[in-house]
Amino acid sequence: MSKLLIETRLFEGKVNEDSSGRTIVKGILQRAGAPNQNERVYPKEILMREAKKYETLIKERRALGELDHPESSVINLKNVSHNVREIHWDGDDLMGTVEILPTPSGNILKELLKAGILLGISSRGMGSVEPRNGGGVTVGDDFELIGWDFV
Repeated sequence: MSKLLIETRLFEGKVNEDSSGRTIVKGILQRAGAPNQNERVYPKEILMREAKKYETLIKERRALGELDHPESSVINLKNVSHNVREIHWDGDDLMGTVEILPTPSGNILKELLKAGILLGISSRGMGSVEPRNGGGVTVGDDFELIGWDFV
């Protein structure tokens, strides 16, 4: 049975401005193959597949995320805070470049990051999980990535 899956990790990125004055942060979005805070493992081949599909949203400037997680799989435009501009792999880490948008939620996010507040970055997706030997669960092959939210 498919359900909303949320994976959170601390986001350790630096806040910068690009040449056009846009606020940019870079850091690890998600780690593959290792248990997260929820004892959930995302197999690398599944995350690679979903990251490849997500690149279409990036190219179309529709890779939006929210400040805080909503209770649904739908991205609520009134809560959008950022747009993912680029993703790439560094070993088992899926790295990303994220533009903080000048929206109400984006302004809150920007000021929190500039103040040195340590926030989390959390993937949101739909899929099933299967029990893992030794505890925890592994995300199933039906996983579909929705995006990343700051929490």
